[in-house]
Amino acid sequence: MTDTIALVDDDQNIRASVSIALEGEGYRVRSFGDGVEALRGLQTQPADLVVLDIKMPRMDGMEALTRLRRNSDVPVIFLTSKDDEVDEVLGLKMGADDYITKPFSMRLLIERIRAVLRRREAATGAHDGEKKVMERGDLLLDPNRHRCDWRGEEVKLTVTEFLILESLAQRPGHVKTRDQLMDAAYDDNIYVDDRTIDSHIKRIRKKFKAVDQAFASIDTLYGVGYRFNET
Repeated sequence: MTDTIALVDDDQNIRASVSIALEGEGYRVRSFGDGVEALRGLQTQPADLVVLDIKMPRMDGMEALTRLRRNSDVPVIFLTSKDDEVDEVLGLKMGADDYITKPFSMRLLIERIRAVLRRREAATGAHDGEKKVMERGDLLLDPNRHRCDWRGEEVKLTVTEFLILESLAQRPGHVKTRDQLMDAAYDDNIYVDDRTIDSHIKRIRKKFKAVDQAFASIDTLYGVGYRFNET
């Protein structure tokens, strides 16, 4: 099946040029001029990935992502209008899967889109047949449905969050370094630093605490990494 990309940017020229490039690579593209329009469209016709500009009128990308994450774990790549590290870090903390800084080459954007979609496939086992459901104490991870349950209640995770948690849960009690978690969640051609992994871990904990305030199964070992405990 052809993947559908939702492109959200207030610059009509960017929408036109990116749409042409993506369609040339075989993707279906749905374009939106702002966050309000995009959220309305995605409610009726979900996409496989969203490319989302941060600086937009009416509703910026940060607000659009916050609202989108209330009921969707669709992969999101942020477009930042400048080399603004604050925007990038905030975007990742809020649940974006990657970011790219304007101006960018079409080839780079296409590579990033492919990388995020590959990670989604890895998380769901899309090309590997059925994956085993992982049970670790109160945690259940079903890669085939991209579903995470804690004590019988669903916890909605993004692709990146799912891959990080899956890596941690594979060997309970064993410490995973940040580098190991980066390798599990990102392709080699995407650079992320330690703070990116820390941001994802914080979001994962927050989501689990929303369903179980006593959740404390992910330990931080300062200067080393993180560990998942079954009990």
